[in-house]
Amino acid sequence: MRPIRKRFPEFHFRFVLVTTLAITSQKGGVGKTTLSINLAYAFARSGRKTLLVDTDPQGSVGLSLTRQSRHLSGFYDFLENPVMNVAELIVPTRLPTFSLVAAGQSSAYEFGSGPVVGNVHRIRGFVSQIRAMKYDVCIFDTAAGLFGVTADVLGVSSGVMVPQQSEPLGVRSVPKMLEALTRMRAVNPSLQILGVVLTMVKKELSESLESAQALRGLLPEEMVMQTEIPRNDLYVQASARGLPVGVMAEGAETLAIFEQLRLELEQRINPPIPT
Repeated sequence: MRPIRKRFPEFHFRFVLVTTLAITSQKGGVGKTTLSINLAYAFARSGRKTLLVDTDPQGSVGLSLTRQSRHLSGFYDFLENPVMNVAELIVPTRLPTFSLVAAGQSSAYEFGSGPVVGNVHRIRGFVSQIRAMKYDVCIFDTAAGLFGVTADVLGVSSGVMVPQQSEPLGVRSVPKMLEALTRMRAVNPSLQILGVVLTMVKKELSESLESAQALRGLLPEEMVMQTEIPRNDLYVQASARGLPVGVMAEGAETLAIFEQLRLELEQRINPPIPT
């Protein structure tokens, strides 16, 4: 596979403060929600006031962290209701610096019949309100693909990170995903493409390791995060209990991986996120 390093000269970053970070993937099943939950927890655990927002109509974040999520108002209710405030939607967690907003009652969006006009304006209003509430970090867990509400979220986000499963077919699709994100910067010039993070890495499987190596050979060095997220049954167990994996007694080693990813992101963000 021929390297494509020269395709992305603009990825020599001019970093800005990222208060709104979209976790976005071309397809589902790459560990996007697991990454969003545990990265948000790592930011919150470091003392940053962190909000995790579920913008996937399937409501995976809410289902992972609170069994009542299907009955909660959330992000999509905010889009539809022009007088709703973000403060009405925030669900606290046991960690005072960590809150979430569920997807909400989004059945219309699940079937593609939700309104397409005015979403960007409402999402900008959403971001303005959370900034006024002094959140340091807001992480959007988006639906797979780069269309619909996900495109609107990217249109107002200040940064995006792409999780990619360490498997051969998925790795080949990453360049087109990054090219599409680059085109989105015509709409949102402040969107920073922070990098690709390898997920579901299986150290004992040669194909997984070869895929990770292939991706690192395919893209500029700065485009692939050094931290890799291994496949781990603890994520399933944590989700079943409605917890980030770091809360579990046996989750210390896994928590350390997300702490490492948080630190790596913070090294790319300038000026620093407030402490």
